[in-house]
Amino acid sequence: MKLISTTRRVLRGEVSPRLAALEAARRIRTLNERRRERAQLAELDLQPARLREEFARIRASDLLAHFRSRVKPKFLPGFQDFTRSAELQRKLSPQPTAQLIDQARRIVKEHCWPLLGFGEKCFGKEAIEWNRDPLSGFIWPLDYHADINLIRKDGSDARVVWELNRLSHFITLGRAYAITNDDSFSKEFFQQLKSWRLQNPTARGVNWNCAMEVALRAINLLAAFQVFLRAPEMDDLALKDFLKLFDQHGAHIQRNLEFSHIANSNHYLADVTGLLWLGVMLPELQSASEWRDFGRRELLREMDQQLLPDGADNEASTGYHRLKAEMFLYSFVLCHLNGIDIDEKYWGKLRAMIDYVRAYIRPDGYAPLLGDSDSGQLLPIVRRRGDDHSYLLAVGAAVFQEPRFKLGTHASGVPHLETTDNGAQHAGGVRTQEELLWILGEDGVRDYEALTLSAEPASQSFPDAGTYVLRDDDLYLLFSASESGIKGRGSHGHNDALSIEVSACDTAFIVDPGSYIYTSNLPERHLFRSTAYHSTVQVDGQEQNTTDEAMPFIIGNEARPRVLSWETSAEADTIVAEHYGYGRLSPPVTHRRTVRFDKGRRFWIIEDELTGAGIHEFSFRFHVAPGVEAKVRPDGTVELYDKISGARLLVSCQPREDGQPSSIEPILESQFSSHDYGQKEPSVSACWTTTASTPIGIEFRLIPISSEDNEEERRATVSEARP
Repeated sequence: MKLISTTRRVLRGEVSPRLAALEAARRIRTLNERRRERAQLAELDLQPARLREEFARIRASDLLAHFRSRVKPKFLPGFQDFTRSAELQRKLSPQPTAQLIDQARRIVKEHCWPLLGFGEKCFGKEAIEWNRDPLSGFIWPLDYHADINLIRKDGSDARVVWELNRLSHFITLGRAYAITNDDSFSKEFFQQLKSWRLQNPTARGVNWNCAMEVALRAINLLAAFQVFLRAPEMDDLALKDFLKLFDQHGAHIQRNLEFSHIANSNHYLADVTGLLWLGVMLPELQSASEWRDFGRRELLREMDQQLLPDGADNEASTGYHRLKAEMFLYSFVLCHLNGIDIDEKYWGKLRAMIDYVRAYIRPDGYAPLLGDSDSGQLLPIVRRRGDDHSYLLAVGAAVFQEPRFKLGTHASGVPHLETTDNGAQHAGGVRTQEELLWILGEDGVRDYEALTLSAEPASQSFPDAGTYVLRDDDLYLLFSASESGIKGRGSHGHNDALSIEVSACDTAFIVDPGSYIYTSNLPERHLFRSTAYHSTVQVDGQEQNTTDEAMPFIIGNEARPRVLSWETSAEADTIVAEHYGYGRLSPPVTHRRTVRFDKGRRFWIIEDELTGAGIHEFSFRFHVAPGVEAKVRPDGTVELYDKISGARLLVSCQPREDGQPSSIEPILESQFSSHDYGQKEPSVSACWTTTASTPIGIEFRLIPISSEDNEEERRATVSEARP
C-alpha cells in the first residue's frame, strides 16, 4: 500500500518518461545515501565544526575575538547594528516594545510563548520538552529521521512541533536583550540552546526529519547569533558549540535536499535558502563557499521554476506565496549587502511577487487565504497570523522605492508609518515598522517614510495564477480561476474553482475559509479544502477536483478553470470563466460563472450557468466572514451585517426569466473559518440548493450598503440598470 500511495504522489500531473526515469534514479541514490547516513549517526553528532585551515589552527580565544570584531560578512542591518535598532525600537514603538519585553520575560520565567494560531503554549516548567507534541502530548521518538511517520492519526501534528523547533522565539529573546541589555534573556537563550542540542542529536527525531525545518531553524539561529555574540555567556566553548551546530545543520540540509526532477516546492526553496544564508554568514566553515554558491544558483533556478510569469507562486496558495516572497526578498537583501550579484531579471521577478501581494490585499489590509496556509514565516521579527501579508509591502516599498507598495490609511486604519510636522517619526502602523527596522535598519525606515502615499490600486488580472481582482475605492471582489497548482500536481490547492471573496465599506463579508489544520485532524483538513466550504457551486454533493481524506497533500486537477473573457474599465469590470470538474459526473455538467462589477452604482452581479444533461442537485454557496451577522429576510434576501462598521451586504437570488428554477429559498449552514494555522472560529455559509434539469441559470446581486446609505435608494439604483 505504501508503494502504491508513493507512486500516486510521484506520478500525478504531467510527467514525461524522461523525468520519471530521472526521478527514479534520484530516489535510488537517496536510499543509498540514507543507508550511509544511518550508519554514521554517532559520528555525525560528535563531529566538530569543520573550519577552514586558517581558522582551525588559531586559539579559541582568538577565534571568538575574530567573530566579535569582523565587519564582513554583513547580516541584515537591523541586527548588524542592533544597538541603534534597539534605540529606535524604544522610540518609535513604545507599546509594542513593552509587549515584546513582557513576552520575553514570559519565555524566561514560564517557558511560554505564542505558537501559530493556538495562542500561548507552555513547554515545560523546569526544562523545555522539545520533542513533546503540544497538542496531543505525544513525545516524538529519537529514531533515525527518515524513519519517522508524520501522520499518526492520534491528534499529534509534526507541523506544530516543527514550529516550536524553528526556535523563532530566540529572536524575541534577542531583540529584548538588545533593548534592555538584561542578562536574564541571554542566560535563558544559552540554556535553551544547550537543552535543545542535548534532546535533538543530529539526524535523529522529528526535528531533523524535514530539511526545510532544519534550514529555517538555521536562519533563526543566525539572527540570534548576531545579537548574542557579545553576551557574557558567549565564551570560547559556547562559540565552538555554536559553530558545530551550524556546520551540522548545513551538512544535514545538503545530505537531505528535498529536490525532485518532477516538481519542487517551498520545501526545496527553503533548503537552498538555508544553505545560502549559512554559506554567506559563516565563511570560516570549510563548506561555506560551496553552500553559498549552490544556494544562490538554486535559489535563482527555483525562482524561474516556482514563479508564474505574472509573479504569483505556482502552488495555488497565497499563504505559500507570502513565505516564498520572504525567502526571496530577505535573501536578495542579504546578497546585496555582501556584494553577491543578483541579475536585474530576478529583481524584476521579486518586484512582480510584491505587486501580486499589493493586488490581492483587501482594503482592510488582510489577505485572502487562497489554498493552503500553515502560517509559516522566514525570520519572524513579529509573529504574524496567516492572513497578515502587509508587512511585505512595507519592506518591498523601501527596497524598490515604490510608492505603490506603501499602504495608506483607509477607513479601516490600515497601518502605515507617518512623519510628524517636526520630523519625529511615530508609529501609525507599529507592527509594520518593526520589520522595516530589523530587516533594513534605520535607512530602510527613512526610505519608507520618504515615499508618498499612492492611490488605491485598481482592478488587476493575473491570468497565469488565475486570480482576478475587481476593485474600486473600498469595494473589492477577488475571483479565483486557479488550477490546483504545480502544473496539475497540486498539494496546497483547494477546491475553490470560480469562488469569490467580497469586501465592501472596509468590511470583509465573503471570505475563503482558510486551512485550519493539516495532519492532526484529517477530516477537518479535508473539510476546509472542500468545495462545500468555498463560495462557488457544488453539483450532486461532489468535489470539483478529486481528493482523498487519507492523502492530505494530494488534490486532483479535473476542474482546469478557463477564463473566457476579462474586461476592465473605469466604469465596469467583467470576468467570464468556466470549469470542468463535474465532467466526470453521469451525465457531465459544466459550470460557467460571470461576474459583472458596476463601479459607479457600486454593486456586483454574479451569473451562474450550468450546462449538460439530466437532473442534478445544485448548491450555490457564499462563505460568510466570522463576526459578520447573517440572516434571511422574508423576501429571501440574505443580509450580512457588520456591527462594528454598520455596513451591510445584501445578497439576493434572481430567478431566470424562463422560470427555471422559479425560486430558491436560502438557508444558513454552520461552518468554520480560519485565519491562522490551528485557529478556527464559527461562521456560516449562505446556501441556495435546488434539484433541477440542466441547463439552468441563476443570478445573484450583491449590493453593499454603508451605514450612511439609504437602503431603498440603493436597491432602486441597482434595479434600474445592469453593469
